[in-house]
Amino acid sequence: MIEIKSFAFNPFVENTYVVYDESKEAVIIDPGCYEPQEKEILKTFIASQGLKVVKLVNTHCHIDHVLGNAFVKREYGVDFYMHKTDLQTLRSVEVYASSYGFQQYEAIEPDLFLDEGMQLTFGNSSMDILFVPGHAPGHIVFYDAETKQLIGGDVLFLNSIGRTDLPGGNHDQLIQNIREKLFILPDDTKVYPGHGDTTTIGYEKIHNPFCGINA
Repeated sequence: MIEIKSFAFNPFVENTYVVYDESKEAVIIDPGCYEPQEKEILKTFIASQGLKVVKLVNTHCHIDHVLGNAFVKREYGVDFYMHKTDLQTLRSVEVYASSYGFQQYEAIEPDLFLDEGMQLTFGNSSMDILFVPGHAPGHIVFYDAETKQLIGGDVLFLNSIGRTDLPGGNHDQLIQNIREKLFILPDDTKVYPGHGDTTTIGYEKIHNPFCGINA
């Protein structure tokens, strides 16, 4: 059964996720660890649980979600997966990282691409991949039907949605994707967002002021 551990890293308070199962194989999703102490926190948890990291994955490639990519790839010797449509988003980070104060940002290129209809596999588990652009052009999310858990990146938040004023953002597209791809999931699906607290699909369908059924 899939288990999810979250960490809030970097000044953007971005949620980094370690997803694993009883096999002890793990996937690191959106590593935002930048400072040495943040990297140590991640390493310590993985070691304490006896996990074997087998993949590095980005839901999308805004700076706060990719700061630890190079560290994870180097530390665990794994391939880096993302959606090909977010390549420009990823490559632009190297251009502007220093202006945000991240002088030591290391850029890496993806090894493999993921897309809707594929699955994110590790250990004895697999998660469905959904393509949900709007916040970023190549945004994907990961859903486990067995445990009703969704790693949602910056698509849907508790009482909010991802911002759409960044390059490649599209407000109407984001709302449409939330309603057509996420709101069809079971109401008790737990959403693990890229920032902030967890929520559920059912709660957001009723209460979210941006995309709820009464919005």
